[in-house]
Amino acid sequence: MSRIDRPRLVSTFVVLFAAIALVVSSPGVAAAEPAPSLGWKYTMVGFSNSSVRDMDVYTSSDGTDFQLLKKAAYRPPAGVVRDPSIFRHTNGLYYITYTTGDTSIGFASSPDLVNWTPMKNWPLPFCCAFLPGTGDGKGPLPLPGVNGSAGFRDGPSLSPFTTKAWAPEWFVDGNTVNIIVSMSTGGGFVPYLMTALNSSLTLWSFPVALDGIGADHIDTTIVKVGSTYHAFTKNETKKTIQHAVAPTLRGRYSYVTPGDWGTLVEGPAVTQLPNGTWRLYLDSYKAGDYVYSDSSDGMRTWTKPAKLTSVSGTVRHFGIMRERATAPAPAAPADAAPPAASEPSTSTEPSIPPEQPNA
Repeated sequence: MSRIDRPRLVSTFVVLFAAIALVVSSPGVAAAEPAPSLGWKYTMVGFSNSSVRDMDVYTSSDGTDFQLLKKAAYRPPAGVVRDPSIFRHTNGLYYITYTTGDTSIGFASSPDLVNWTPMKNWPLPFCCAFLPGTGDGKGPLPLPGVNGSAGFRDGPSLSPFTTKAWAPEWFVDGNTVNIIVSMSTGGGFVPYLMTALNSSLTLWSFPVALDGIGADHIDTTIVKVGSTYHAFTKNETKKTIQHAVAPTLRGRYSYVTPGDWGTLVEGPAVTQLPNGTWRLYLDSYKAGDYVYSDSSDGMRTWTKPAKLTSVSGTVRHFGIMRERATAPAPAAPADAAPPAASEPSTSTEPSIPPEQPNA
């Protein structure tokens, strides 16, 4: 047996024990607690019973208990700010689109949901000509000086000139930012699809009608679950919300059995709760209430509507957006209508937890 070098052996043990002590005591080296979940943040924008000129902003962590972030956060330079829809773009800004009260739709942007800058309205002068059910019932021919579609009520509009452009809704699908907007020439409303042609959302495609929804439908909002597009829309004659599905955004849509959502409701808005359940919000406008209905089986069945007590009786036709509560600011977009950084009221995520939609 070779002779043991005792000083060297002692030195070795000293180094070994020191290393063990360092490992045990150093932050982040021993087994650490898992990072906490980022959680979700829900933002609601809507006008109120007291003012169609002002948009209020609310926030929530669960999609149920909403707290006022800012009253009258935005007032447009002219017109009203009804039916706002919101999403967060890849440049980090929040954008709304809304009903102005004329034949254009409005836009505004904000870095923080509190301070808003108006953008230029987008005019929508043409729609609905020769589409079934868009006549206004004033007769078989448009009369000189009459601002309407003429035609029989169950027949096509004989005028191409828009008289109403209402309830625009964001829908972000992959890399494409879209808006669904309801238009009329005096008769039944028709939902149209328009697509952003630049990343600044200042140039838009010519609107095309959604296939299969049909006339006399307004407040159409769309979400995508897996590969299926789900449209929720108000039947203006029956004053009920209908549910339709399609394999593509433009359609063709086919109606499916809706939830038991009652009558005299409008302004559907859809989001996904932290537990994966889908939630549909509805403005019960005659009762003066806001209600919600949930689906935990992929939008096949829905719960009985319940009152959204935190804002019921105050907010009207709101838009809803979901985003990560502590998500970092997204990168600046390329100049070609990039994907959204959050989910607007028309989110399209197939499951929890996507980072973008839509939306």
